Amino acid sequence: MYYHIIASGSKGNATIVVSNKTVILIDMGISLSRLEEGLAEVNLTVNDITGALFTHDHTDHISGLKFISPKIMYALEGTLPSSLSNVVYINKPFTIGDFEITPIETSHDATNPCAYLIKDKDESLFYMTDTGVFLDECLPLVKNPTYLIIESNHDIKMLLNTNRTFELKNRIMSDKGHLCNEDSAIAVISIIGNSTKEITLAHLSEEANTPEVALEAYQKIFKHFGVNIQNYNVRTAWQRKSLSGGHIPHEN
Repeated sequence: MYYHIIASGSKGNATIVVSNKTVILIDMGISLSRLEEGLAEVNLTVNDITGALFTHDHTDHISGLKFISPKIMYALEGTLPSSLSNVVYINKPFTIGDFEITPIETSHDATNPCAYLIKDKDESLFYMTDTGVFLDECLPLVKNPTYLIIESNHDIKMLLNTNRTFELKNRIMSDKGHLCNEDSAIAVISIIGNSTKEITLAHLSEEANTPEVALEAYQKIFKHFGVNIQNYNVRTAWQRKSLSGGHIPHEN
C-alpha cells in the first residue's frame, strides 16, 4: 500500500491510496489540473481511479466533484448533492478492489462527516481530518494502523492572534471544529501501536499553524506520555506540495 497526499488544507484536499491496481481517491476539493499533476507524480491518471471517497460536504473537499464520475463515488448519506445519481451511499464496511473500507464517525459541523479506515491484505491506513474531537468510541475500530493521516489544524495561540472573527475562532476550537496540534497528538498517542510506521499531520492552517510548530507540539506531547517519537516517521502534509508515504513505487 502507498498513499500520495496531493493537497491538504482549507484551500482544497485530495489524497490517493493505492494497493496493486486499486486506486482510491479521498476527497476532491482541487482543480482537475492539480489532480492530474498529483497523479502524474506517481505515474497514474484520472482514468486509473477505482473509487472516490468523500468525508463531508464542505467546499474544500467536494469542489471538484464535476471532474469525477458519480458511478465511482462513495459517501455517507447527505455528503454529496442529491442531484447526483449513481452514487454509492454507505454506512458500514464495504470493499473496492483490494481494499476493505470502514467509514468512521467524526465530529464536525458538516452533514454526516466521517473518516475512513482502509485495509488491504497486509496493511491499513486511517485517514481523519476535519474533526473537533476524536471520538473515543471509534478507537477499537482504528487502533494500531500501519499508516495514520490525521488533522493537526492549528496552534491555539496563533489562531487567537489571527484577524479572524470571534465567531470563527470559536467554531474552529469547538467540538465540531478542528483539532489543535496538542489534541491531535493526544489522539495519536491512543491510536498508534506496534504496527504503526508513519504519522502524517494534515489539514494544517496556513494562518494559524506551521509544520515546525505542529511537530514541536507533537514532540512535547509524546515526551509527556513517555512515547519515543523517533519510533515513528512523523511528517506534515501541506497545501501546495504533495507528499508520498507507504511503499511508494520507486522504492519497491
